[in-house]
Amino acid sequence: MRKTRLRRTTLLIIGMTAFLAGLGLARTRLQLDASWVWLSAILLIVAVWRKHFSVILLTAVFGLTLGWWRGSGYMQRLAGYGPLNKRAVIITGRADTDGIYDGSQLSFDLTNITVHDPEEINLVGKIGVKGFGEAAIYRGDIVQAEGKLYPTRGSKQATIGFAQIKVLQRSTSKLEKVRRDFLAGMYSALPEPLASFGLGLLIGQRSTIPEAVNKQLSTVGLTHVVAVSGYNLTIIMGGVYIFLKKRSKYQTTILSALLVGLFLLFTGFSPSIVRAAIVSLLGLAAAYYGHHFRPMVVLLLAAVLTAGWYPIYLWSDIGWYLSFLAFFGVLIVAPLVIKRIYKKGKQPRGLTNIFIETLCAQLMTLPLIMYIFGQISIVSLPANLLVVPLVPLAMATSFAAALGGMIAPFVAGWFAWPAKILMTYMLDVVSLLARVPHALAQRTINVQQILMIYSLILVMALVLWRKTISKNGIVTGVINRHFKGVK
Repeated sequence: MRKTRLRRTTLLIIGMTAFLAGLGLARTRLQLDASWVWLSAILLIVAVWRKHFSVILLTAVFGLTLGWWRGSGYMQRLAGYGPLNKRAVIITGRADTDGIYDGSQLSFDLTNITVHDPEEINLVGKIGVKGFGEAAIYRGDIVQAEGKLYPTRGSKQATIGFAQIKVLQRSTSKLEKVRRDFLAGMYSALPEPLASFGLGLLIGQRSTIPEAVNKQLSTVGLTHVVAVSGYNLTIIMGGVYIFLKKRSKYQTTILSALLVGLFLLFTGFSPSIVRAAIVSLLGLAAAYYGHHFRPMVVLLLAAVLTAGWYPIYLWSDIGWYLSFLAFFGVLIVAPLVIKRIYKKGKQPRGLTNIFIETLCAQLMTLPLIMYIFGQISIVSLPANLLVVPLVPLAMATSFAAALGGMIAPFVAGWFAWPAKILMTYMLDVVSLLARVPHALAQRTINVQQILMIYSLILVMALVLWRKTISKNGIVTGVINRHFKGVK
């Protein structure tokens, strides 16, 4: 009997890729029974035990059926929205975001949804609500909304406009109280739009940033600095290392993991931060035990965990795709480019490194942006070079300002002036570059073109990989640099 031996990471990559493909197939609404998953699992176990060459095919089949079965089950639960479309409903749920005023209406998102009228049913996913009846809604509140339900696209399954809103129970979470006090401290210490910009840098809260500033950030390609991501966690863990570099590896790892968890609870479970938290925890574990891991395994594992938990990410959330495309550019393409340019293990520093990583991230996200939004920023690179290096310092100073405003608001101005100077400069740069003629050019591509571009990028990455592979495997400089403090 023919036998084969494969690296476990190779089988993981095959299985996880097939799982994502299975989730995608479930979108067709074709149902798959769980018996197929059990059958493929049994056959795979037998093939692995006997080291049969069919293990590759059976790994793919198991991943495909598992993803298809998971997606099929979720599609059945989403079917509850169908009979309710364009009908008046009464629902209750947990506020997933703080309410903000969109015109005259209070706007927020609901999760953990229960429909009480016209029928009693529990719904999965998220509903956007706009309406009247309450002065404020805070994340974690139990809210009732009454209005007409309309289907929508993207990460939300439906919306209710002009709803009658009623808070049934205020959140009693101490963490939420600390978060609200922190937000109030930021607004006490800094004027607008600096306060909202500071909160965007720290916790990714974009909803309160003035529309004009949001538009300028989009024009110059800097919306990612106010979207909570792995960069925030990298900065946080770098700070932990600075303060605990003389402590044990165990203490550093535990504290870093706790901060990742608290940061996740503090900011909410957006696709980018969940992905970043998974990667950060994997990196901490690998660094603690002295192991190395392949970037593609990390990328796919984060994708499988996030999409498997909430398949809507894969089906309709553009932010999820942009997050992983940028992640692919920084984690896989950038190290390949750096290894090709710099010989003998040297690494670029300062602006050179930022330039390469930014260029690779934009290379991966640009085709999708052009396909979905039909636009491209021609000033993105200089904007990133002028602003991104200052983000860690801006986060530190804005945190100090918010803490000062939270603890001692009467002297908050003394804590706030470094953040005020720094963020004023950053917003001035954004405003100046946004005024460049045709800074945001209108360019669009079709399906064939986007597939061709990504195929070329993957071929180029494969060529670079084959040229830079060594005895120890592919270079993982970006990951290792992110977690070099855990020793």
